[in-house]
Amino acid sequence: MKYTSIEYAVSDRIATVTLNRPERRNALDDAMIKELLEVFNSANRNSEVRAVILTGSGASFCAGMDLDYLKRYSELGHNENLEDARNLMKLLSLIYTLKKPVVAAVNGPAMGGGCGLAAACDFVFAGKSKAKIGAPEVRLGFLPALILLFLIKRMGEGSAKEFVLRGDTIDAEAASLKSLVTEVVDDDKLTARTIEFTLNLCATTSPSSILLTKDLFSRFSEMSMGAALEYAANLNALTRKTEDFKKGIESFMKKEKLEW
Repeated sequence: MKYTSIEYAVSDRIATVTLNRPERRNALDDAMIKELLEVFNSANRNSEVRAVILTGSGASFCAGMDLDYLKRYSELGHNENLEDARNLMKLLSLIYTLKKPVVAAVNGPAMGGGCGLAAACDFVFAGKSKAKIGAPEVRLGFLPALILLFLIKRMGEGSAKEFVLRGDTIDAEAASLKSLVTEVVDDDKLTARTIEFTLNLCATTSPSSILLTKDLFSRFSEMSMGAALEYAANLNALTRKTEDFKKGIESFMKKEKLEW
């Protein structure tokens, strides 16, 4: 299928999603959000896909929400704006809860909604000099409502509060110290390092274990401690009956290296 705002390709069990509006610094609008929902759902359903890489074309990762698009929607009614906001909510939630690991390759500025996209991913690799991560909403009379939950999950509440209340923009090294970035990489090695990491993740981890572990993270925040522990016990028991578990135990006991 041909997309107007993104590029999508699957190779070596990795789905690569590239934001492709370089003339708009890969800013998010309703069309791009719709296409991203479609391809992430496609990757989720595709049994040949073990992981997803999310990156941007050109000089930016994602400049946040397209201001022309926001201005257009500001002139519509509350219901239209609510429906549009919910689409971004669905996208961030889908990335966070995806059955497969999602790895962001932040090749340039990731601002506002772009910062939220990165924060919703499981791993974030950032270019050492080109990546900038920011949540400038309070400086624009806006607020980081939809991205805040994912910033809190990644950074912790205290750091997230300081970050968004100041409307900060920080470099990759500072973002790493705040747990926003997994690894800082030389800009010219970012793509190769991200692919290397993702291929290794696919080769060394069980797909069913990844799926169920991500499910635990998604569900724990919705449950009381007692309910979460009971759910974990049931999932623990269920996992012991899977073929992946039996394969992993046999390999460990035989001291054999396992390739998934």
